[in-house]
Amino acid sequence: MPPSKNPPTAVWMRDRTTRTRPVVTEDKIVRTAIALADAEGLDALSMRRIASEMGSGTTSLYRYVASKDELIELMVDAIFGAEPLPEATGGWRDELAAVARHYRGVLLRHPWLAVQAARRPALGPNVIARADHELGIVSRVTDDPTLASMVVNAINTHVLGAVSAELAELEVQRRTGMTEDEWRDWVGAYVRQVVESGRYPHFNRRVLEAGDPDPAARFEFGLDCLLTGIEAALRAS
Repeated sequence: MPPSKNPPTAVWMRDRTTRTRPVVTEDKIVRTAIALADAEGLDALSMRRIASEMGSGTTSLYRYVASKDELIELMVDAIFGAEPLPEATGGWRDELAAVARHYRGVLLRHPWLAVQAARRPALGPNVIARADHELGIVSRVTDDPTLASMVVNAINTHVLGAVSAELAELEVQRRTGMTEDEWRDWVGAYVRQVVESGRYPHFNRRVLEAGDPDPAARFEFGLDCLLTGIEAALRAS
């Protein structure tokens, strides 16, 4: 019999209540999966590995979670449910900045989440509540839902881009065993050669005169520039 062309029912539309106290539960599966992904990444995630970590049979997991994709959806929503949003401060710009910093912290604590966030968006209740919170902040400044959505998207894109670059550097350090300072020493002879050639004056100033802000400072600079631009766009509208 050919497989059905109809997509499976979304996990959020099924009855997921637990009426007994079994050894295996959806919550335990999700928490185990999050811990495994945090430690080893999404590639390490499999039903067999999760069952092994839980001391359970693989088949029993499928009574609660239909697939790895569904499991990741549950993991993402569980993380945002466990991370309370910053409290309102009264100023929309400060509140958006606080939400952006909060999102950055979540992504850094769960590195696999940045990769997942760049794919198809999750639509669990906690994820939707976070989006609703962000849109609510912007709605105090504009009645245009399209503009509000673009503002929220711009903030989230900045966070995701900044964190992805930060995580990429950490991954290179893990893979090569070289810190950023050690890498600079390693390429130092080549960089000196480039500087001494005099062909790239602006690059030379960057190497010889510019400071070296850390990832948090770079994030804050970009966020401040973005919020200033958003403020101008909202006033113009």
